[in-house]
Amino acid sequence: MAAQTDASFFVEACLAAGFAAAGVARCAPAERGGTLREWIDADRHGAMRWMERHTDVRIDPRLLLSGGNSIVCVADRLPHPDKSGRDGDLHIAAYARGRDYHKVMKRRLHALCDQWSTLWPDASFRACVDTAPILERSHAERAGLGRVGKNTMLIDPGLGSWMMLGEIITTLEVCETPTLQADPCGSCTKCIDACPTQALEPWSLDANRCIAALTIESREAIPEDLHEGIGMWLFGCDECQRVCPHNAPTVATMGAEANAAYESQHGEIDVVHILDWTPEERVLAIAGTSMTRATLDMWRRNACIVAGGFLSEGRLDSVRPRLREIVCDVDEPEMTRAAAAVALQRGGESVVGWRLGG
Repeated sequence: MAAQTDASFFVEACLAAGFAAAGVARCAPAERGGTLREWIDADRHGAMRWMERHTDVRIDPRLLLSGGNSIVCVADRLPHPDKSGRDGDLHIAAYARGRDYHKVMKRRLHALCDQWSTLWPDASFRACVDTAPILERSHAERAGLGRVGKNTMLIDPGLGSWMMLGEIITTLEVCETPTLQADPCGSCTKCIDACPTQALEPWSLDANRCIAALTIESREAIPEDLHEGIGMWLFGCDECQRVCPHNAPTVATMGAEANAAYESQHGEIDVVHILDWTPEERVLAIAGTSMTRATLDMWRRNACIVAGGFLSEGRLDSVRPRLREIVCDVDEPEMTRAAAAVALQRGGESVVGWRLGG
């Protein structure tokens, strides 16, 4: 298809489908492809071992769709956290509080693919939302949706970074939309300074230390030296976004239209209750959200770490008996027993021989 199609048609269709922003980029290898390989070779992807697979596809989206020429990039807007606040003392990443964005976005993207297929029956379209191996932020940046900041998040100057991304790769040749040129960060390092576990460097993240990666992706014990930094984060972490000046509560950021599907879907979550969750109770508590990514054992491990934070502050003494039971139960996963042992130690108790069930 030699003639290029006007991008405005696709942008307007995406906005009409409820997306907060949309743009079009050329389907070409990501500019950060070399950086990705270096990041993986340095083992900075931590527990996300799946990043090692399909690296060539991640770098070159044309391998996802034969004959791909263009990528229509979209963004859904999350409710500004200052509107809903944190869940008491317990923190859950903003993106995970509402309905699972993978399903929320993909449903509309598939509908757009169907519509466009009737207009261009000879063209192919493929919808992607995170689960496909594609460097979303790189392509969204080229499509003009924002610029990647020092915290590695896509930032729309004036609106911030509370966004979820999706794409439609197509064999159509669509005119590109303008790319934003301004660096959103300048000399600012607030995100790096605020990272509780020192996981951030300018434009680079060490997933071995990242709270989000540890609490959501790691299926193993979390190193003891990171427990204090994890603080009250049960699932994910938003600290680098919370301190970003672009996310400050302004008329623009507070007034930006958010997708109602991402409003909090769960009630208050109690740490002590999590430690006694049955598989059925876990499903009921987090059904329909992205929080299902963490297994029951991971939730209980995370809850032990948070309980340790309470104990270190002289609070929640009522959790001590349950933590002692977990430490002494040889049928408990080692990662949960280890977290419970560290929690008790942070609360001033001497825990000896837990690895032997003592």
